[in-house]
Amino acid sequence: MESALAVAVAACLVAALALIVSLVLVQRLRRLQGSQRAVLGGTSHDMVDFAVSLQGRIDDLNRAVDEVAAGLSRVDRRIDGAITNTAVVRYDAYENTGGKQSASFAFLDSTRTGTVVTAIQGRDYARIYVKDVERGTASVALSPEEQTAVERAMGR
Repeated sequence: MESALAVAVAACLVAALALIVSLVLVQRLRRLQGSQRAVLGGTSHDMVDFAVSLQGRIDDLNRAVDEVAAGLSRVDRRIDGAITNTAVVRYDAYENTGGKQSASFAFLDSTRTGTVVTAIQGRDYARIYVKDVERGTASVALSPEEQTAVERAMGR
């Protein structure tokens, strides 16, 4: 009988020890689940589901970045073709006139392509000349004032 009592006491001690170990493990599991909820944002209960949803969001973000990059490329092309470089050179075309009434205007894009407009004022008349410029080369020879306007426009 004593041996049966000893076995029963030993079984009770083992059961109590198992209960204590189980309580400690339950507490650790609760802490781990709380940490997992903090990491997962409370939306998922499984790390695999969370990783899959995170990959989906990363893929969406990559697509959005690609769209923005394509849009920026289109904007860059449009800006390169816009008239962004301008200059005005005022001067006296004739010695007998005063006040620098004549002027040359350069309207160019980033590739030095555009138009040069010159208005020459005389006492009795005004003349306007328009010359195309393609990559810095004019279709018709530029006057020194027109060349200065082109150089000033591209110097900005």
